[in-house]
Amino acid sequence: MTQPNRNPGQVCRRLRWIGTTALAAAIVPGVALAQAADPMAGKVGRTVSETHAPEWPSEPTAPKNAPNVLVIMTDDVGFGVTSTFGGPVPTPTFEALSRNGAKYTRFNTTALCSPTRASLLTGRLPQNVNMGNVTNLPTGFDGYTTVIPKSGGTIAQILKESGFNTAMFGKGHLTPDWEMSMAGPYDRWPVGLGFEYYYGFLSADTSMWNPSIVENTTPLEPPHNKPGYHFEADMADHAIDWIRKQHAVAPDKPFFIYYAPGLSHTPHHAPKEWIDKFAGQFDQGWDVLRQQIFERQKKIGIVPADAKISPRPDSMPAWSSLDAEHKKVYARLMEVFAATVAYSDYQTGRVIDELRRSGQLDNTMIVYIEGDNGSSAEGGLQGLAFEQSSITGRSESFGELARHYDDFGGPEVYNHFPAQWAWALNAPFPWWKQVASQAGGVRNGMVISWPGHITDSKTWRTQYAHVSDIMPTVLDAVGVKAPEVLDGVKQKPIDGISLKYSFTQPKAPSARRTQIYEMMENFGIYKDGWMAGTLPKRAAWEAGASGDRRLDIGPDQRVWTLFNLDRDFTTAVDLSKKNPAKLKELQNLFWEEASKNNILPIHDYSQGTEGRPTLGGNRKRFVYTPGLTRIHEDAAPHTIGRSFTIEADATIPEGGANGVIITQGGRFGGYAFYLKDGKPVFHYNAVGDDQFSVRSDVAVGAGEHKLTARFTADAPKPGTPGTLAILLDGKEIASGRIGRTVAGWMSHTEGLDIGRDTITPVDPDYTVADSAFSGTLSQVVVTIAP
Repeated sequence: MTQPNRNPGQVCRRLRWIGTTALAAAIVPGVALAQAADPMAGKVGRTVSETHAPEWPSEPTAPKNAPNVLVIMTDDVGFGVTSTFGGPVPTPTFEALSRNGAKYTRFNTTALCSPTRASLLTGRLPQNVNMGNVTNLPTGFDGYTTVIPKSGGTIAQILKESGFNTAMFGKGHLTPDWEMSMAGPYDRWPVGLGFEYYYGFLSADTSMWNPSIVENTTPLEPPHNKPGYHFEADMADHAIDWIRKQHAVAPDKPFFIYYAPGLSHTPHHAPKEWIDKFAGQFDQGWDVLRQQIFERQKKIGIVPADAKISPRPDSMPAWSSLDAEHKKVYARLMEVFAATVAYSDYQTGRVIDELRRSGQLDNTMIVYIEGDNGSSAEGGLQGLAFEQSSITGRSESFGELARHYDDFGGPEVYNHFPAQWAWALNAPFPWWKQVASQAGGVRNGMVISWPGHITDSKTWRTQYAHVSDIMPTVLDAVGVKAPEVLDGVKQKPIDGISLKYSFTQPKAPSARRTQIYEMMENFGIYKDGWMAGTLPKRAAWEAGASGDRRLDIGPDQRVWTLFNLDRDFTTAVDLSKKNPAKLKELQNLFWEEASKNNILPIHDYSQGTEGRPTLGGNRKRFVYTPGLTRIHEDAAPHTIGRSFTIEADATIPEGGANGVIITQGGRFGGYAFYLKDGKPVFHYNAVGDDQFSVRSDVAVGAGEHKLTARFTADAPKPGTPGTLAILLDGKEIASGRIGRTVAGWMSHTEGLDIGRDTITPVDPDYTVADSAFSGTLSQVVVTIAP
């Protein structure tokens, strides 16, 4: 609008009048601005007295009587693990909610971490929000980039815009690798996905004793001098603290909390006193354990009395075939896993107890899902002392595993149990995590509690449900509609179906009639009680850096199975040969649905990776100054399979210096260049027993120096050995062999640090507490060879 011409003097006089009148109104009772005479009235527009009443930006208000919502999702807990669903691990918190809640026996996930979590939060199939695999393994095909689009808004975003406070605790695993550095963007960090507060870890897993913590967008160092510290308890403490503050400040405002323990995923870390509770409880072995779970499931009504159970796969050894030492080690690994499940349930119970203490429990809807997929067989037939062995293409001997018997569950290892335990714990179903085409990969126990809104809690809910149904169920319960436009972006259709009808109609027919699955090239389709799906072409433990890709086996060469789930709850009887017409019908439906839902082409995660976004992958020179820490792996120098040089300009004080120049990774894989007793050392931690150090016997004198570490790879390929030389002011002072380098990720939990080491030390030669460089670093330059 064009403003009228005004005399500058008039404007100044008017401003002086406004200021004087405002001051009078502020200090003299009864003097109102609107009552003051305006000498300019009628000359320059409306007077103050003619303005409208005060108006403020509106705040969203939740629907009247909307409940709080707490969604809990644990990690890698199979259908037959918990006592609530016939398993061997007591889960009293889960059990207590089930007594007055709805228990679901045909609830399904996606068979893998990130896809399940994306589906849970967005209400869509994972491929419809680009999360067709874990964020660590993206490809450039539609549905698999791991970049959740703004058109796939989350339940947290919707509820925040609808008057709820929102918070998330625990495992994220929804942020693309190239967006996990401090350069952001933060759109797909929890705070960008609708959560006003976040406390947890962004990656697939982390050490529970020395976690890689993020609060909102700030990396935090875990406590290093707090005896007994464990992240699961720390996470519960932060959730309780947030609930108390939220309720104190806004008691009438409902909240949405997503509580995501990562504890039962590798590493299986639990306090020793909890591990000891399970001493001797699994000495009977996996064959007997699976049968025991099956019988309990029959007894409590989950499994029909005439149901059959599938046999142990031929690839897995019988427990009776093992010697005493193998049985001892394997039983202990299972005891540790059981402790993680029980300890997690206990800490979750503390959070729920806070709701009870504050009088909020009766007005809180709780969705408690035990597992984001079936139990994990990724530990292989032997189990692992270090998950990173599989990730980085390293083989562990049983002798190495056995030597760590007393370490299992503690901070020095990253242990995982043998795959046979996963098979047993997914009872009554065959298969495991990663296998979306079979019930053992996708079937998980779930309980929904909402006091006063659920009837007949003794009746098991058998409606076929999918993790994408949680979002529409919650929205239905709180009285909020999924918006067509969110933050100015038109939204994708919701794939999920509300389960609210099952709250008061426990025997109602399934509202969901069709569900498609695809994960890691395992694909299938459910339709009106029938399930058709492929058998896996490789074992779950072959998906690491040294795994067999088997790219010569295409989707059209896969073996299919067919089950009538209404008559065969346990999927023990394959009908594919007896009923080829039904199989063909479902196969055709699969390809039809796959073409509609961003699932095609079905491909290996090693295909379609060309041009993947990266912050550091295409750079050859990196210049760092001291104080930089926690630089994510994608943003750090990509040294795997390459020759590289590290050059540090340092000033050494009189008497020498100690401490870290540069590290990447930590206790479970990485490298460190540092001074020890004034002498340069380069250590390459290739996981477990594969440790290589090159040490100089020359102390660095006082003054300004250039310290160099130069690695020359034997071959340009991941895992290559090589020669490491240390130079002082251009002169070689030490040289030695690095017998092996990592073939996969350097570290998916710890980053690159300059001038100190954080979280855990790469080399036990020093500690995090004493790792700070005691000289002065001006810069550190890393150069990747052509």
